[in-house]
Amino acid sequence: MTITSDLGVDELARVRRVRAEEPGAIRAALAGRRRREVVRGDGRLFIVAADHPARGALAVGQDPTAMANRDDLLRRLAIALRRPGVDGVLGTPDIIDDLALLGLLDDKIVVGSMNRGGLRGARFEMDDRFTSYDVETMVESGVDFAKTLLRVNLDDAGTAATLESTARVVTEAARAGLPIMLEPFMSRWHDGRVVNDLSTDAVVLSIAIAAGLGASSASTWMKLPVVDDMERVMAATTLPTLLLGGDSGADPDDTFASWQEALALPGVRGLTVGRTLLYPPDGDVVAAVDIAAGLVHAGSAS
Repeated sequence: MTITSDLGVDELARVRRVRAEEPGAIRAALAGRRRREVVRGDGRLFIVAADHPARGALAVGQDPTAMANRDDLLRRLAIALRRPGVDGVLGTPDIIDDLALLGLLDDKIVVGSMNRGGLRGARFEMDDRFTSYDVETMVESGVDFAKTLLRVNLDDAGTAATLESTARVVTEAARAGLPIMLEPFMSRWHDGRVVNDLSTDAVVLSIAIAAGLGASSASTWMKLPVVDDMERVMAATTLPTLLLGGDSGADPDDTFASWQEALALPGVRGLTVGRTLLYPPDGDVVAAVDIAAGLVHAGSAS
């Protein structure tokens, strides 16, 4: 599949050269980028997610290595970030550093992904400890927003440590004035793999648990899946919420329709979506991103 992007071979070669010869340029690129307010204009956010590779999740649909080619991923991200209505990007430091060197982060919200230790398919998958960004580094480097996955398994004693460590970073983020997005799930082991419970009751329960973590909820946002009875889901919290897209394999039209309905609910502030838009079935990244941007910023000039 050919992806049309004006991100050239020379630019990608420069990233590799700079990483080897001038690593200090990464810090300078992050410090020198033009920043923006997190919430502005219509108050809604459309964030493109690209933190999947670091947790060993390279598959999209039936392609088990769709996200393995870094140049291809960066080209897709370049297309998305240059489209109107795209407010920012979510990634681990390797992705964010590449994008900074490519000059793609000006006037964008940068969301730092914090925990990727529980690798997809590993025996230790529930041990999703913090192995990526930390609050101090994000504040120092000008990252605008933090994000952490929170999987709660009531049959796994390790969940207690996960809750404690998550509460700690929520507290740290609140003290630093750094918005932090929690992505909670009720999870369980099934046939040797971790499965998230996407029933309405389970999502509501996950919100109740996550919202209470930390010494202050002043900086806390939610990142929630679109499930049945989203009215009841959003009635469970006053925290600002972004909807996640996932890789459901559903018909794109059905997916967009479900997003549109959920975006109209009180408390929903926008979308954080990755694979569904970066790797659409027809390969048209521009069209997929533009549709999602239109849903988020409906009636807005942004």
